[in-house]
Amino acid sequence: MMSSILRHFVSSCGRWSSFLYVVVLCGLLSGCETKPDSALGTLEWNRIALPAPAAEKIVAIEVREGQRVSAGQVLLRLDDRRTRAQLAAAQAEVARNEALLEELQVGPRIEEIQRAEASLAAAVAEEKDARQNYRRLLALGTRDYISQADIDRAEAAADSASAGVDSARAALLELQRGTRSEEIVQAQEALAQARAEAEAQSVLLQKLTVQAPRAGLVDTLPFKLGDEAPVGGPLAIMLVGEAPYARVYIPQPLRPGIQVGDPAWVYIDGVEQRFAGRVRMIRSEPSFTPYYALTGDDVARLSYLAEIQLGEDAADFSAGLPLWAAFTQYEEGADDK
Repeated sequence: MMSSILRHFVSSCGRWSSFLYVVVLCGLLSGCETKPDSALGTLEWNRIALPAPAAEKIVAIEVREGQRVSAGQVLLRLDDRRTRAQLAAAQAEVARNEALLEELQVGPRIEEIQRAEASLAAAVAEEKDARQNYRRLLALGTRDYISQADIDRAEAAADSASAGVDSARAALLELQRGTRSEEIVQAQEALAQARAEAEAQSVLLQKLTVQAPRAGLVDTLPFKLGDEAPVGGPLAIMLVGEAPYARVYIPQPLRPGIQVGDPAWVYIDGVEQRFAGRVRMIRSEPSFTPYYALTGDDVARLSYLAEIQLGEDAADFSAGLPLWAAFTQYEEGADDK
């Protein structure tokens, strides 16, 4: 309607009035530009990704995208057969190490000690017989009845039998003194390692049933039933938190006057109500203004990414809505004028 009025005015005033039309139109267009104390952006929610704990096939999907879930609710299930087998093997290793440690702590059985005593007695008897044989041959050697080689062999056999006695005596003493403390410590550490590995497999088995860590909204399920996500790949992405926040790009001229904790008004496109918020983060490094925030002289302007935390009155809006924020001071609790 304004344009039609201007055209009628120009046609009535003649050719020289066209210049006035251009001036008035430029003034009207300049009034439509974004306010210099505002920043454009989008509405966002805090996002958390639930990574795949193992490269296993998805065997069940219990939720759908856009569904609200509570903390602990099952989202997906992965194939757990291999992990269950690994857990069983780890538990068997724990049982083996427990038995080994108990055996070391109890010490040798009485039967083992008696067998060692019998072995010592047999070694002593053999050593006595070897010594007597060596003495007899030594006496015969002085009369040249046998060769020196036979005497040397008899002496070596006597020395060997004496060494056997020492070995049997040491073995008996080892059994009588019991297990060394160092062996018990090694067995304890081996048992601790086996238990840790079993616990790790148990935790992994629990993670194969993917649960919501907190209440929120299921935003994306990147993989489908039957897919095998790589380790660390996002099985589900959730939007969480009591309220969303505004992610805006602050033009460089406004940056010196805005600090973390400053108030701001946030206006969502298509919503009459404005929302109060406070700046919770400002990036220290500037970046180029995104394409949707370029207006007029802002084309080559640097901007600073910032986040404005909103209240629960904005909790019903979804992520991605365009908005703009005004960083004018306001009093908390004041009426919206």
